[in-house]
Amino acid sequence: MVEPLRVGKFEIYWMEGGRFQIDGGSMFGVVPKVLWQKKWSCTDDNYITLADSAMLVRTPHGDVVIESGLGNKLTEKQQQIFRLQQPWDILGSLSELGLQRDDISHVLLTHGDFDHAGGVTMVGEGGELELTFPQARHYLQEQEWEDITSPNRRSASTYWPANFAGLQPGENLELVKAEVEVVPGVHLVRSGGHTRGHQVVWLESEGQHALHMGDLLPNIAYGNPLWITAYDNYPLDSIAAKEQLLVQALEKDAWLLLYHDPQTHACKFDERGKLMASWEENND
Repeated sequence: MVEPLRVGKFEIYWMEGGRFQIDGGSMFGVVPKVLWQKKWSCTDDNYITLADSAMLVRTPHGDVVIESGLGNKLTEKQQQIFRLQQPWDILGSLSELGLQRDDISHVLLTHGDFDHAGGVTMVGEGGELELTFPQARHYLQEQEWEDITSPNRRSASTYWPANFAGLQPGENLELVKAEVEVVPGVHLVRSGGHTRGHQVVWLESEGQHALHMGDLLPNIAYGNPLWITAYDNYPLDSIAAKEQLLVQALEKDAWLLLYHDPQTHACKFDERGKLMASWEENND
């Protein structure tokens, strides 16, 4: 288990949500390989490794999970397609902290793609599909939920119905209209860009800040606002949101929390997108 990053009274842990490989060109979009390969290594056939490091934020007002990893529902064929490198083990990560599934009070998803929402549900010991965190209230933007429940041809391949089985708006699913404070110091703000209802997570405690930008900032290589993925449905919105959020993070001296980076879990950039500080994996 990685040592926590402390933001005021909050403790942030990164959990094992699985690791997989994906084509580098799809992740870096129009950025030429000769440029992105200087920041991110790839295999001989152009694949890069991504982590799905779901975050646990321990607050005085509850234990909050941000993102949910790949889950344990991938078929053998899907594991081959996505070149699964390490399986989902969020429950094991929680156990190392003395926590169980029922201890989680809130689950925050930036959006509904399978690699972010796959761990919302799980196959239990009896082989049945069940909510991973049955006592938690789950949060998505209202627009994201509309697209999840009525996907278009492009999004249908990534919004998997099994990942949302058991979620009911008004019960265990809170649909956010633009912005909400989940618990004191934990805010959700709609950004758009990657998906229509993509949202980011702001953390603030005792004057200290952190920001999780979801797939607007997948890993440490994306400090340039113009670097976005080919999966972004609204690329110009992604760029505009990144420009605004990175300025805000710099003004607040906020840690930028990373989900898809296998090594670096948080970082800070200067106004030119140059790395100023990083929080690396440390198991000592």
